[in-house]
Amino acid sequence: MYRGIIFDLDGVICFTDRYHYQAWKKLTDRLGIYFDETINDRLRGVSRMESLEIILERSEVQYSDEEKVAFAEEKNETYKQLLTQMSEKDLSDEVRDTLQELRNRGYKLAIGSSSKNTKMILGRIGLADFFDAISDGTNITKSKPDPEVFLKAAEFIGEKPENCLVVEDAEAGIEAAYRGGFDSAGIGEAAKHAHVTYPIQTFSELLSQTICKRVF
Repeated sequence: MYRGIIFDLDGVICFTDRYHYQAWKKLTDRLGIYFDETINDRLRGVSRMESLEIILERSEVQYSDEEKVAFAEEKNETYKQLLTQMSEKDLSDEVRDTLQELRNRGYKLAIGSSSKNTKMILGRIGLADFFDAISDGTNITKSKPDPEVFLKAAEFIGEKPENCLVVEDAEAGIEAAYRGGFDSAGIGEAAKHAHVTYPIQTFSELLSQTICKRVF
């Protein structure tokens, strides 16, 4: 029986892929680097700087570390401006109701996301104070598939990995959970990962008695 559930943010709780894509696209168009949604899919669950390195694979120019930091900051500023379009309407009834039922069942709930904008996004969708702990890009040094973000989330809620379930939509996230000793529930592409514990199609499937029974 699990006592804690750790959720990735983007693609699980809410969807900001289109904003990431638009922000990266604006930067790559300026730099003259080819970028499309297939490349954007490779960035799921990956840190900002590592995402930039993937994008720069197609560049004919070698950029300095200082230039790369500036590019990443430029992208993030565009992204944050786009995020102001988000509201509580971006949180689906299914996700909201499922989260509330999991809390009613006695689970400790945490976020484990590589994004440094996690708290801002949660605030926009009305979940600023909902979770018991948040582990995100502001407190980690390694991004998924390294398990650091999930290990810290478990630490923050006072639970061992074996007592927590990780919910992910990215294969890198499932790999991170596996490396950290966590069971996992994978949605979408993550459901295909060889090490996923529970492949699910919808968020509300977490309420299945075979996955998340009542704690008390």
